[in-house]
Amino acid sequence: MPKKSKPKSAKSRKSAQNPRRIAQRALAFGTNAKNSIKARVKAMADVPLAMCEDDKSLQTVLKILREEKEPIEVRLAALQALQAASFSVVAFESCRTDYIATLRAVAADKDLELRQRVLGILAREKDGFAQKKLLEGLQQPDKALLPPEKALQLLSYDVHAEAYPIARAIVGNPPNATAKREALRLLAADANAAPTFEKVLRDKKETSENRQISAAALQAIKPDKLRTHAREILLDTSEHDEIQATCLTALKQFGDQVAIVNDSVLLRRVKRLGGKGSSVVKQSARQFLSKYGQ
Repeated sequence: MPKKSKPKSAKSRKSAQNPRRIAQRALAFGTNAKNSIKARVKAMADVPLAMCEDDKSLQTVLKILREEKEPIEVRLAALQALQAASFSVVAFESCRTDYIATLRAVAADKDLELRQRVLGILAREKDGFAQKKLLEGLQQPDKALLPPEKALQLLSYDVHAEAYPIARAIVGNPPNATAKREALRLLAADANAAPTFEKVLRDKKETSENRQISAAALQAIKPDKLRTHAREILLDTSEHDEIQATCLTALKQFGDQVAIVNDSVLLRRVKRLGGKGSSVVKQSARQFLSKYGQ
């Protein structure tokens, strides 16, 4: 008859549940190249439990992240473990300097996904190194670490004035449609970009999304310009339904009450739209007329 195993003592159970011990075992397994990639990645999920309690563990994870010979899946798992540990702001503070230095070191890694994740973390940290590299890549495409649309997206986390001229240039001569859209979004707080937004808003060849972004930006930086253009767009019988609906909403929310009530030409036009326009235009027109007592 097989012997019954003795129940674990309270001390041994406590030791098995100790976060530091769990993290150390996970790290030992995750750094062992003899184990499968899938198993190593899974083990990395337990590493953050006590990473900053042991500098040796931290340096081991940072080394994995930096090591180009490691499988990219394991390196990405190491990065995820570091990110998870960083959420404990106070506990991670002593680790932050080495963490940021390592992120900067791998920002130009040959793997695009890793570069993108690392630069994304640095951008959210408002890191000057990342800002410089992203701007440099937009100005000199041969040095770009990321596609222009992604670089613009990351720069929007902490927009600096030097990004505005570059974004305006991209709007004027975009490398692709997505980059143009992201450049417009980045410019939304730039008062000097009002002429750019006016041009895009009035261009019927532009995408509806770009024109809507431009309308929202003008409302923020030049509301009087938006009101003027919105009125003209509504009077244009050849305009697209989506843009007319956008302009109706803009004037309903931000229009000059007195000016609109006394604008018989505009009111007649909106009444027509409320009766004969598309469903989205009809709804917007009726809401507009209801607000202005029509």
